[in-house]
Amino acid sequence: MDERYKILLSESEMPQKWYNVQPDLLTPLPPSLKEDGTPIKPEDLEPIFSMELIKQEVSQERWIEIPDEVQDLLKIWRPTPLRRARRLEKALKTPARIYFKDESVSPAGSHKPNSSVAQAYYNKMEGITTLSTETGAGQWGSALAFASKLLGMKCRVYMVRVSYDQKPYRKLMMETWGADCYSSPTNMTESGRAVLKANPDSPGSLGIAISEAVEDAVKHDDVKYTLGSVLNHVCLHQTIIGQEVKKQLEIAGETADIVIGCVGGGSNFAGIAFPFVTDKIAGKDIKLLGVEPTACPTLTKGPYRYDFGDIAKLTPMMKMYTLGHDFVPAGIHAGGLRYHGAAPLLCSLVHDKVIEAVAYNQVDSFEAAMLFANTEGMIPAPETSHAILAAIREAEKCRETGEAKCIVFNYSGHGFFDLASYQAFFEGKLEKFEYSDEDLARSISKLPDIE
Repeated sequence: MDERYKILLSESEMPQKWYNVQPDLLTPLPPSLKEDGTPIKPEDLEPIFSMELIKQEVSQERWIEIPDEVQDLLKIWRPTPLRRARRLEKALKTPARIYFKDESVSPAGSHKPNSSVAQAYYNKMEGITTLSTETGAGQWGSALAFASKLLGMKCRVYMVRVSYDQKPYRKLMMETWGADCYSSPTNMTESGRAVLKANPDSPGSLGIAISEAVEDAVKHDDVKYTLGSVLNHVCLHQTIIGQEVKKQLEIAGETADIVIGCVGGGSNFAGIAFPFVTDKIAGKDIKLLGVEPTACPTLTKGPYRYDFGDIAKLTPMMKMYTLGHDFVPAGIHAGGLRYHGAAPLLCSLVHDKVIEAVAYNQVDSFEAAMLFANTEGMIPAPETSHAILAAIREAEKCRETGEAKCIVFNYSGHGFFDLASYQAFFEGKLEKFEYSDEDLARSISKLPDIE
């Protein structure tokens, strides 16, 4: 029996290629569409994205080489540890073995730099000087600010207002790396002004912030847009997580029975789970479980339909589980999970029953975070706490059945900038948000009339 608390890889053992799940999907990914219903062509995306990233978005190659320059940047914090949660196991009195991939060790404190350094690199190679983006809880904004500084680029971040107010130190983190961070919706863009005109007190949403960041890129020739989740190339870049996990489990003499990650847009879940998809499709008895908040139950209650990725309809329509592009979730503290849709790749796999999904409320998730902090000593981000709760629930099932399963979850980020959220939890100020079927039906009724 392996007695280690953490399993480490050397830099020479880092993945040399990104894994592209597209060739292994059971159902080919439906094309992204223009507003008139015709398929998007790569050249249609050039005003917004780097051409190399557009190529990755549509690639059918199973493996894509990671450039040496990107590898060098990744080595600042990778490979990341795979840790055994032995004290949590003991507290739960479970025969299950619980492992977590610690992505919190990156300079930005989450998994997000795995894609930000790649996106910044490709834009830099094409002569772009400034990047625009949105951010929910601030993890992606921090990651892109970090990557932009490393590569000598400017960065503009539109941060969802409710998180901007809840997490001021995320803003300061971005500014430390030279980025400009704005509370979205702003008066700087047409889409932001339209939202404020309709609702001056709008808490903002990722859909709104995306509209502002895309508009910024479209209106300025020297600016390109970057996205921290949802798109195929973002999921692609994150697969180094799961590839490392596979090597580390092999070292420990383990094979995963359950792989868990929280889901907002889907990037951290895709990162840990996609490399296991081929095992699942090949017949391995493995559970791939995505966890979302009940305040934004995209995968668990949304229909699988075409929808826009943002409120102003500046993005293409994608086939995904969605609550409606103008859906504004409650201001829960897991800001990174407040997205109305999810990655089309992830949604395709959920639709084909390769991946399962579950939703938990934020109060129960914070209680799980507290148990984790009091056993393992690490304070998780509110987003990550949802994955921890799922791991605890699965371990409790093992306690009841006596099964000694191997459970692995993605510890996608630390909670050092989320202590105000913990304070709200301590003071009993958090609510168990859950939308009624009637509320969701009203939002979904506005979806484009394309199945």
